Amino acid sequence: MRVAMISMHTSPLQQPGVGDAGGMNVYVLSTATHLARRGIQVDVYTRATRPSQGEIVEVEKNLRVINIVAGPYEGVEKEELPTQLTAFAGGVWQFVRCHNLGYDLIHSHYWLSGQVGWLLRDLFDIPFVHTAHTLAAVKNTYRAAEDTPESEARRICEQQLVDNADLLVVNTEEEAQDLVTYYDATKAKIAVVAPGADTELFSPGDGRATELARRQLGIPLPAKVVAFIGRLQTFKGPQVLIKAVAELVKRDPERNMRVLICGGASGQSTNPHEYRDLACELGVERRIRFLDPRPPEELVTIYRAADVVAVPSYNETFGLVAIEAQASGTPVVAARTGGLPIAVAEGETGLLVEGHEATAWADALEEILDDDEGRQRMARQAVHHAATFSWDASAEHLAELYQEVIDAEVTPSKNRDALGGGK
Repeated sequence: MRVAMISMHTSPLQQPGVGDAGGMNVYVLSTATHLARRGIQVDVYTRATRPSQGEIVEVEKNLRVINIVAGPYEGVEKEELPTQLTAFAGGVWQFVRCHNLGYDLIHSHYWLSGQVGWLLRDLFDIPFVHTAHTLAAVKNTYRAAEDTPESEARRICEQQLVDNADLLVVNTEEEAQDLVTYYDATKAKIAVVAPGADTELFSPGDGRATELARRQLGIPLPAKVVAFIGRLQTFKGPQVLIKAVAELVKRDPERNMRVLICGGASGQSTNPHEYRDLACELGVERRIRFLDPRPPEELVTIYRAADVVAVPSYNETFGLVAIEAQASGTPVVAARTGGLPIAVAEGETGLLVEGHEATAWADALEEILDDDEGRQRMARQAVHHAATFSWDASAEHLAELYQEVIDAEVTPSKNRDALGGGK
């Protein structure tokens, strides 16, 4: 089997936490890698952002990343990428023709890639699978009041993909229901594939792992440590954590607490200094350290150094950070939204918080930080919970779905109702 994956707006090889790179990058690279190890040939098409990348990157056996030139290398924000959809689709088509490639299936990730996949499906006459990762209607429903809404144009493009894809792959049952509720999707053509985590890399380590991690990061050993890992944007909620920390310090000025915020600014409207400014404004700048985005092999040090990882997002289709933290033996305090109630076993591996008010988040953090025995119990249970999510299982399920779509011969020239996808 040969699969063309499309991840136009961000390369799976890009550092998560930088610009628009995040959990989706981890998902695409991890699933593609494990599919390749099953003998499936995977080419991931992405937009070239610098000439030094080269056109073809051989990641490992059966897995390549193809960098397609579409527009200038730099200076094109994600919001401007719709202007390059034609150039990108043309670049993919030209590459396929020049290299005489034949694919059995297209799998696109995110709505921009979906628009390209939809076009190429008709050109190649092969099945088209789409994963949204985030949806405009859902983001607008859950966004913070001060956050910029997603455009109606994006919502319309997503509706087109829901109507025309042969199969929609989602992370959770809740995401499947969102497609039905907000986009009138047909349930029969939605498949739930749970993401995984690299549980070999993200692990608790030995008995001195926390001590070593804190020494490496220069954190006092007796301090209680809260970590946030993700893009610095309102939707991810770093401001929620900062305000909650200020509330905790107000309650107990002598609290021995440190906060690590690891990530980079994301989006045109994001001021890279706004979260540092907020910490200064609230008087907690000495408690909070901002770290640049780090590769996975360094992120594990942050997870191990923390007593708890906070995931205050306004919505997450799943929440890979929550799973990675638990795999590393660290409990999680997360928002009760999207797929996070699945990623976190409430009361067993962490706590879930209703809403995003600073007092509610301070209450939850205070509860878990002050209960050493309960927190340590959660840490042990977190490792076992995270072990139930694996990328190999995700790839196995995807491979089965791919084969079903191919066997059903659901192509533009045939009967798309075979998967219940007819309207």
